[in-house]
Amino acid sequence: MAVARCARVTILAASTGEAWLAAAVSGWRGLLVDHANCEKKAASSALALIFAYPEDGALCATLARLAREELRHFEQVAQLMQALQVPFERQKPGGYAAGLRAALRSHEPARKLDLLLCSALIEARSAERFALLAPRLPEPLAGFYGQLHLSESRHFELYLQLARAACPADAAQGWQPRLAQLAAVETGLITAPDPLLRFHSGVPPAADPPG
Repeated sequence: MAVARCARVTILAASTGEAWLAAAVSGWRGLLVDHANCEKKAASSALALIFAYPEDGALCATLARLAREELRHFEQVAQLMQALQVPFERQKPGGYAAGLRAALRSHEPARKLDLLLCSALIEARSAERFALLAPRLPEPLAGFYGQLHLSESRHFELYLQLARAACPADAAQGWQPRLAQLAAVETGLITAPDPLLRFHSGVPPAADPPG
């Protein structure tokens, strides 16, 4: 499976493994609950950037539209949960987002660049996993995830464009080296053993052999 790309830049440093895909297909009901939470978090993250950088008019206009789209996706997931009789449940959060946040720099303008690049990576991972899951799941999930793959691909491109604009003009090497560093962190998170099945989790425990 080719990893997500934008222009000539490879966003993801590694593809999702078969172990996560198999667990996601068999545990799709729990994954759908986490998906709903992810859409809310995506809207919240876009709004947080608007509040953090109100002087950046292009960023605010772009992310205001994106936040509305993410909330629409949340509504669609909630409708699917109701149609498929998947009840909402409170879930323990995974470690993916916290792991990425731990890699962020604390000083500006480096923090702004890191936030945008991390958002691009998250959206790219979502796009990749939607594309991988769509042909493995029954309808209506298959069609819905196929559509979301296109949306998430567009979202990571938007975040990458904003990151390019946020990169200081006097940066010696530009934003690409920092993207590679954060992509390596992201790869470590999705390839490490993970006891929780989440949309952005790592490798699940091996299934017990049949008795």
